[in-house]
Amino acid sequence: MNNIINETIQKQLEHRTIREFKDQKIPEEVFELLMEVARRTATSNGMQACSIIRVTDLEIRKKIAEICNQEYAARAPELLIFIVDQYRNYQIAKEKNCFEEAAKDMDRFFQAFTDACITAQNVVVAAESMGLGTVYFGSILNDSEKICEILKLPELTFPVVGLGLGYPNQNPQLKPRMEMRLRVFENTYTIFENYLDEIKDYDEEMCTYYDLRDANRRVDTFSNQVVSKLKNSIPKRQEILNIISKQGFDLKINRDK
Repeated sequence: MNNIINETIQKQLEHRTIREFKDQKIPEEVFELLMEVARRTATSNGMQACSIIRVTDLEIRKKIAEICNQEYAARAPELLIFIVDQYRNYQIAKEKNCFEEAAKDMDRFFQAFTDACITAQNVVVAAESMGLGTVYFGSILNDSEKICEILKLPELTFPVVGLGLGYPNQNPQLKPRMEMRLRVFENTYTIFENYLDEIKDYDEEMCTYYDLRDANRRVDTFSNQVVSKLKNSIPKRQEILNIISKQGFDLKINRDK
C-alpha cells in the first residue's frame, strides 16, 4: 500500500488535533488560498448554501471560547465558523419575485449543513497539506442560540462547526481508532452479536493514549467513554431543533405519529 500513498494522503493518515499554536499569523495569501479551496468545494445542487464567518474580534472570540468551554478557541491564529446559509439564496429568490417557502424546509437545511461540513473538511485537508494544524470546535453547539446572537446570524442561517487554524506548537500522539471492519459494511448494515467483544483490543489500545489536555493521565477505554458521554449530555444541545426552528426553518414534525 505504501507505494500508492502520496503526500496528501500521508498527511491525512497522520491527522492530529492541534490545540496549541505558535504565535505566528497565517500569511494572507495562504488564507486566501484556503478560501479558494472552500469556494471550489462540492456543493449540493450547486446552490453554495453555506458561508464562513472569520472571527477576528478578540471579544467575540472570548465569548465563543466560553461557550465551547475551550479557552484555546480564542487563541488560535484563525477562527472560522462554518454556517448553514439559506438566507442569501432566499433573498436572491425574493428579488426575483419568488417567495417559495421551500427555502425554509428541512431538505434545504440539510443540504446547507452538509455543504458546511464538506467545506470545513476540505479546508482542513488543504491546511494540513501546507503544514498548518487544525482543531474542530463542534462545541459551538453547546449554545447554538447564543452563537447565533454573537455572530448576528439572520434567519435561515445556523452554525455548524468551528475551526481553528495555525502553525502547530505541539506534536500530539496519534489517537487510536477502531478497526474499519466495525464501520465499513457491504450492501447492508452488519450487526455484531457482542460489541464489547469486538472492541476489546481497541479498548485496551485506547488506554495507551495520552491526551495533551491532560498529558499526565491516559484516557479511559472507548466503551467507558461512550457511557460517560451519554451520562453527561449538555442540555442546550438537546434543544437544537428548537433553535433551528427559531432561525426560520420549518421542521414539519408530525407529533401525531
